Amino acid sequence: MSDILKNFDNFLDEIVTARKQDGLLSVHVIGSVLTPDFKPGRSDINSLVVVTDIDLKLLDFFVSLGKKHKDSGVAAPVLMTPEYITSSLDVFPIEFLNFREIHKTMFGDDVLAALQINPEHLRLQCEREVKSKLLWLHQGYISALGDRSFLVRRLLDSITGFFPVLRAILFLGDREMPQACHDIVTALHDFIGLDADVFETVFQLKNRDQDKIPDENELADCFSRYYEATKRLVEHVDAQT
Repeated sequence: MSDILKNFDNFLDEIVTARKQDGLLSVHVIGSVLTPDFKPGRSDINSLVVVTDIDLKLLDFFVSLGKKHKDSGVAAPVLMTPEYITSSLDVFPIEFLNFREIHKTMFGDDVLAALQINPEHLRLQCEREVKSKLLWLHQGYISALGDRSFLVRRLLDSITGFFPVLRAILFLGDREMPQACHDIVTALHDFIGLDADVFETVFQLKNRDQDKIPDENELADCFSRYYEATKRLVEHVDAQT
């Protein structure tokens, strides 16, 4: 892990040197870099920077920093103020839950560890997310017009951001929230009997070489299972009202 974060250390040093006396409160590494699913060379290193205020001068600072570090695998950071965090817990509970559970504080106070997530706000966002995924799959399947390449892209687009939702569903069921995708899949199967393996299958498909498109039978089976699993998630979340 320390080797992976070396590039971020350089990024962090420049932030602290330039902004420590100018409203910088804390810096946190978040996301897949802290999980077994991180793929060096493919996955980005994501971070959250908390500051007292966000203005154009600050944005320009990160633009210049981004140009300097664009080949290091460090993504543009998420910028927030303490007030924004407090007032947004009801709007983005899935995101803040995952920030809380998967982060490493690199500078300043750990403002994420004590975040309080309202279960009903979380359930509502889970419902919105899984129902949106289902609509996305409907539209994607029809729009593909039998084009395998298009349908694969649609599947890969839909898996992005799905695992944080799955963690949130486990949280709502008072279940442990694993970090690794494989363990999330296992936990969901144990929790609601879901054929969740297909989510891991699509996730792995996303990490294949782009020219390796599944054959027609493999794709049909994958889409069918993915669709049915998403429908099952919709039914499960709906039943929690």
